[in-house]
Amino acid sequence: MSGPDLDGVFGALADPTRRGLLERLVAGGPDTATNLVAGLPVTRQAVVKHLQVLADAGLVTPQRYGREVRYAATPDSLGPAVGWLVAAGAQWDRRLERLRQRFER
Repeated sequence: MSGPDLDGVFGALADPTRRGLLERLVAGGPDTATNLVAGLPVTRQAVVKHLQVLADAGLVTPQRYGREVRYAATPDSLGPAVGWLVAAGAQWDRRLERLRQRFER
């Protein structure tokens, strides 16, 4: 996963409402925007827009059943983003280790 794909994932996860929706879908399974709006200080339409951002980033998949749309989390889409974070963390670890070694000399 590169540039725009990672940007989409990180952009989608940058919003606390979207992170909360994704967490609810991971924990509770597929659900509708109508059910997901419960307990949130936003409208159903706002939830639908947040879910669309998550879908565009590949983090949820909408599934239509008649008139109802249920959103399912696709957490495997986080894999490349996690890989990028691990690689970035490893680079910092190496830099910090070199810095520590310099101070010890």
